Amino acid sequence: MAPPSAATRRKLQRKFRLRGFTLKVEALEEAAAFLERFPEAEEDALDLLLDELDKEPLQSSILDRDAVRRVVALLVEAEEAVDAASPAVTSARSALRVVDAFLVPRFHYDPIKKVFYEHTGRLPIHGEAGDKASLYRDRYQVLLQRLSRDKYFSKPAFDMVVTEDSSCEITSIQSLIGCTGRRWIMGVISQLEERQFYLEDLTGAVPIDLSNAKITSGFFVENTVIVAEGELLSNGIFQVNTCGFPPLEDREASLSLLMGLDFFGGGVIPTEETLRLSSLEKKAVNDMFVILSDVWLDNPETMEKLAIVLDGYDSVEVVPSLFVLMGNFCSRPCNLAFNSFEELRLQFGKLGKIIAARSRLKEHSRFLFVPGPDDAGPSKALPRCALPKYLIEELQKHIPNAIFVSNPCRVKFCTQEIVFFRQDLLYRMRRSCLIPPTTEETSDPFEHLVATITHQSHLCPLPLTVQPIIWNYDHCLRLYPTPHTIVLADKSEQKAFKYTGITCFNPGSFANDSTFAAYRPCTMEVELSALEG
Repeated sequence: MAPPSAATRRKLQRKFRLRGFTLKVEALEEAAAFLERFPEAEEDALDLLLDELDKEPLQSSILDRDAVRRVVALLVEAEEAVDAASPAVTSARSALRVVDAFLVPRFHYDPIKKVFYEHTGRLPIHGEAGDKASLYRDRYQVLLQRLSRDKYFSKPAFDMVVTEDSSCEITSIQSLIGCTGRRWIMGVISQLEERQFYLEDLTGAVPIDLSNAKITSGFFVENTVIVAEGELLSNGIFQVNTCGFPPLEDREASLSLLMGLDFFGGGVIPTEETLRLSSLEKKAVNDMFVILSDVWLDNPETMEKLAIVLDGYDSVEVVPSLFVLMGNFCSRPCNLAFNSFEELRLQFGKLGKIIAARSRLKEHSRFLFVPGPDDAGPSKALPRCALPKYLIEELQKHIPNAIFVSNPCRVKFCTQEIVFFRQDLLYRMRRSCLIPPTTEETSDPFEHLVATITHQSHLCPLPLTVQPIIWNYDHCLRLYPTPHTIVLADKSEQKAFKYTGITCFNPGSFANDSTFAAYRPCTMEVELSALEG
């Protein structure tokens, strides 16, 4: 066996050190040999090895060859067992898991122990007053624990001579009293008095003046959490000089601290499955997801356009593995004045016939339906439950395996995490802005939107008065750890934007603009498409 390269050695030593392990030379060679078995999934293989070593009753953090070899043997045996049990060609269809928002587990952060723990009690739809306070507290603590690991804001491990100007350590708002000079604070923007905004953290609130503040990219709206640098004036107002959103954390860094907790939903992938799914994902070069938003079933022109799209994909060599049809499914809002539910039910039935007429699509593709903001449902609060059974029964007769889920919803393809959200968010975020967005980095509103939701780790950081959220299910809209891909379906112009490695796109409005999108999970590439004419 050839000795590992210098780059491999450095990577192994760094990763093991992060988990608190020191490798002897023989143990390092054993770990490198294990990685060579998985050239296409080295990172996943290494994470698996470390996860299993964490579970081992080791006598020392200095690892020798025997300790590593014992775990490697278990992993190799598990992988061979899976290979023997699996057919030669595994369908990507079996690697697709859809997670309804109401089934996403809820976690709370313990700031004393610095760990997350899963909520085990009931989660009633109609919460109590304390649940609303919990919503804000949990959002804040998720971002605060993330910020505490950022190199610019974390407190030095040893007492060093740090000047006031170079220190970015966060000061609690309660501790501002009596402080002079420049300070960094983090809090939620709230309007506790009319026309006076405050920054509020877990210890208190302080009135702020944003009139001369220099800001970073994003939409600064009420309810967002910001990090602000400034000075407390003699009149008790905190004069903000610069402010921005809490810095992002790399997905892998977040996952390494969560100790295998299932934040995304859908269950923890068993050890023996991870390598197989990672390998399958890289081989799924033909897999494609087609996403259409605003599929108006009551509009003949829209249905004709949909038939053209389906015909086009029915005739390609490899049909898409998933079609995601997102609302609104009716050109008129399904509110109290709407009295055509019987008609809409029949139109869903017609859609079922249209799909069933394309035999290749019916047999090989999955169809996922996500309700829009004006579709039928119990309320406009987020998350929205799946479409009512009454409306979809006729369609299910033709497409029995159609999937109807909440808005937002989550899809796990092999090891890749994708979030789908249908909401006219861009217009509402722009209307709710407290400060005009900066144009220094970008003037594209969609890029500002993506920056806002990713840094806030939340799909909809609007005030609850603008967009109600079910208090006990706010965690379903969280984006922590950051997913690989976020689909923000909106009636505004279609866009795609890759931000810090996260693929974000809006497929556009199919009914209004004839636009849709195709997504290839293997390469995380987005193809923005439109029908001509």
